[in-house]
Amino acid sequence: MRKPSSNTRIDRFKAQARQLRTELAGKGRAIGHGEALEIIARQNGARDWNTLRALAARPGNNRPLSVGDRVTGRYLGQPFTGYVHGLSHSAQSDYQRITLQFDTPVDVVSFDSFSSFRQRVSGVIDATGRSLYRTSNGEPQIVVEHAGL
Repeated sequence: MRKPSSNTRIDRFKAQARQLRTELAGKGRAIGHGEALEIIARQNGARDWNTLRALAARPGNNRPLSVGDRVTGRYLGQPFTGYVHGLSHSAQSDYQRITLQFDTPVDVVSFDSFSSFRQRVSGVIDATGRSLYRTSNGEPQIVVEHAGL
């Protein structure tokens, strides 16, 4: 019998579930491991644990984005660093809605005598981390990559 290969992303989700159970038990609310896994799945934008596990184990995509992940990328052509503040994924779609919190505000206006800064933005991205919507020059409005990869 072959031992399944380890996926550190799945291991991290399971560790989060164990931590959740411990914290809730300390507050007098005991839950089962399965329920904890379902909660972690929903917090990471998946419909249920099986969906999250499948996304995490998918070849070429064994690091799906999840809430709290450090990310880098571009927003309206401007570079940013930050983290995933919110994430939701529909079972009927290959796209997900993402909310990003930037470490420092990003100026979204390219005009020299005017500025408009954003620190938290939302959009819809595909599996590659690129938004569906484009700027006037054809570039994706949002490009998201895991930080430190």
